[in-house]
Amino acid sequence: MPYNQLIVPNMQDEVLRLSTNWRTLLDAMPEMVFLLKNDGAVQYMNRSAKACFGNACSQTVTESLKIIGKKCRERLPHSARSSVDDEVTEAFVDTTPVEYSSVPFVGYTGETLIMLVMRNITQRKNFERELLQFNTSIETILQQKIGELQASEEMRLRLSRQVNSLKSQLGHHHKADKMVGRSRKMRELREMIHQVSGSDATILVTGESGTGKELVANLIKATSSRDDKPFLKINCNAINDSLLEADLFGYEKGAFTGATTRKIGKFEVVDGGTILLDEIGDISPRMQVSLLRVLQNGEIIRVGGNEPLRVNVRVIAATNVDLAQAVKEKKFRLDLYYRLNIINIDIPPLRDRKEDIVELVSYFVNHYREAFKKEIDFVPKSIINRLLAHDWPGNVRELENVIQRAVLMAKGKMITEADLVFDQDPRVEQQHVDGFNIDEKIGELPLKSIVAEFEATIIHRALNKFSGNVSTAADQLKLGKTALYDKMKQHGISAKNIKQVKKA
Repeated sequence: MPYNQLIVPNMQDEVLRLSTNWRTLLDAMPEMVFLLKNDGAVQYMNRSAKACFGNACSQTVTESLKIIGKKCRERLPHSARSSVDDEVTEAFVDTTPVEYSSVPFVGYTGETLIMLVMRNITQRKNFERELLQFNTSIETILQQKIGELQASEEMRLRLSRQVNSLKSQLGHHHKADKMVGRSRKMRELREMIHQVSGSDATILVTGESGTGKELVANLIKATSSRDDKPFLKINCNAINDSLLEADLFGYEKGAFTGATTRKIGKFEVVDGGTILLDEIGDISPRMQVSLLRVLQNGEIIRVGGNEPLRVNVRVIAATNVDLAQAVKEKKFRLDLYYRLNIINIDIPPLRDRKEDIVELVSYFVNHYREAFKKEIDFVPKSIINRLLAHDWPGNVRELENVIQRAVLMAKGKMITEADLVFDQDPRVEQQHVDGFNIDEKIGELPLKSIVAEFEATIIHRALNKFSGNVSTAADQLKLGKTALYDKMKQHGISAKNIKQVKKA
């Protein structure tokens, strides 16, 4: 018998033996293992994967794996298809949170596959959610969790780092801190304030109107070494230019008509303390020169005087004007801009920290129900969804106005759709629909939440376009009227409110 006829059965046996061995090895692994074809179909699942998702994957699980497989192939360079993608990535398979890494895999038939090594991180995500719910006794709670996870060294180290971070954040709490919100951006803002407040450097607080620049200035002063010294707030936009100079720097007797005596200015009054110059972007070129002298030399000259006077004042400036752009337009002095912008604290707009909206709503509802002697004790989810969908061009001040008005108008113990009236026409909001930034949301929200938010935006725009006419909007969206009503209810969208705004 020829040699090649003898070797073929042996080769088949060897292939079968190797195939059985690697399947046995993969089934013994505690991690989930998937082999995916080029089209995303599941070629193989090990025992751990079947225990989690079943012997036959559901359609939603299969779709999630296809998306993951596609991303893995995109990350692998064409010239290195045998390279291991050692990046550990978090994702959702249907509703199950997982983390995974991938590697190209050649099947025994020669087909190129993707091997996913995956771990179910539901328990870890639950722990992280628990951590966010507690703001007292946090160290005790976390240490208890660490003790319960002795089998996982990696998890213990991760939680230990989180303990230190949260202890640091708790250490930043101050009785003068009236800012509401515990989002990542607000935590970073508080950390920045506590980092720079101890110095005497000039601070420029920037942010859109209604973000709370005065609250930031109050906290800077309260956590500084000048807390027991005078603190004055000047709205530069509310005082006439000539009067502002006299108000800040004082004037000599006879400096102008009516100056019958010498008067000291605010900078002398607050000597040794702190002064807040709000709306600094609106001061005149003459005032800019005078202010530059204070910041450069610590000196002022009274109106009508010649002698410079030394003052020791910590300056906090605030503005919603883009000073860099104002410099380009020759409306603001470059040298003053540099003197003011030694430390810049930029306050995020409310639309960039929407996770704080629920806490802010609770705070304002509690405040105004006491002020108005109301008995409101419930805010429906549909109301919360509408508040979360709004773009908040007026930021926290606008939200406060909306809640104040809703509490005042509420007739029962809960806020209703009829009580919720926004300050701004929703037609202005449609400008932001095309700017829906998916990249910012990837990694921050699961796919379902991103799709739901985008869907709510499209439905709201369609209803607004057709003046709240649900039938027309459903027809244009190629959607059944009943289905559109269901989605409107799900997202807390009211056609009645849109019609009322259109009529106004």
